[in-house]
Amino acid sequence: MLTTDFPAGSPCWIDLGSPDPAAAATFYGAVFGWTFQDLGPEAGGYGFLQAAGKTVAAVGPLTEEGAQSAWTTYFRTPDADATAAAVEKAGGTVRVAPFDVMEAGRMAQLTDPQGAQFAIWQAGTTQGLDAVSTDNALVWAELHTPDQEAGFAFYQQVFGWRSEKFPAPGMTYLVVSPAEGDQRATTFGGIAPIMAEGQPPSWTPYFATEVVDELVGRAQAAGGQVLMAAEDVPNVGRIAWLADPFGAPFALIKGEPQDS
Repeated sequence: MLTTDFPAGSPCWIDLGSPDPAAAATFYGAVFGWTFQDLGPEAGGYGFLQAAGKTVAAVGPLTEEGAQSAWTTYFRTPDADATAAAVEKAGGTVRVAPFDVMEAGRMAQLTDPQGAQFAIWQAGTTQGLDAVSTDNALVWAELHTPDQEAGFAFYQQVFGWRSEKFPAPGMTYLVVSPAEGDQRATTFGGIAPIMAEGQPPSWTPYFATEVVDELVGRAQAAGGQVLMAAEDVPNVGRIAWLADPFGAPFALIKGEPQDS
C-alpha cells in the first residue's frame, strides 16, 4: 500500500499541468472537494490542491512546448542526478535535467523508452504529499504501455522495482513494489497494456473514494468526460476512468478489502 513513508522508487508526488490551472482547480474542487493554495507570484502559477488542509496534489501551467494537459507522477529518489543518469543508461530520456526547487527538494522530468513521462523527487524540506491512500487522495499509480515486460525492465533497472503477476480480465497485470520492504505490503501501482487504440503510453493516478458513481456524476456536471464508466472489477473494486475539461485522464477506485 502507498504510504507517506515514501520508500525509494515509490510515488511521492503528483501534479497536473494545465492550460488553465485556476479552472482545473475549480473542476477538481467540484469533484473531490479540494481547495487550492496559491503559492504566490514566485511560484509561476503553481499551487497545492488540498483535502482537509493536507496537500494531496498540485497544479500548475504547462511548461513544455506542445505539451498536453496531464498528470505527472513523481517517484522518490535519494539522488536525483544519479537516477537521471540511470534513466539515460536504461534507454530513457531526460527532458528537464535535475534542478533544485529552493529548499524543498531536487527534481527532474523524464520519459521512459516507451514514451511515458514521469518525474523524480529528491526530498529536501518537502518529503512528498501530506496524505495518500485515503478518501480523495492518491492511492495507486498505473502505467499503460505497449510492452509491459520492457516497461517493467526499464523501471526495475532504474529503481530496483519488483513485480508480481495479477490475474485481470482479458490481460496480465503487473503489480509493482519498491526495492525494499515486504513486496506485497508495499505495492503502489501496476503496469497494464494500452487500453485503447491511439492511447499514448502514460502514468495515470487513481484517487480513492467510497462513492465512485457519485464522483463520476460530479465530474460530468463540472465539464469532465467519462472515459470508462464505473464498473466492478473482480478482486479489485469499483473503478471509473475520467478526463478533466482539458483532457487530463485520471481514475477513481473503491477498493475491495484484500485478504492478508
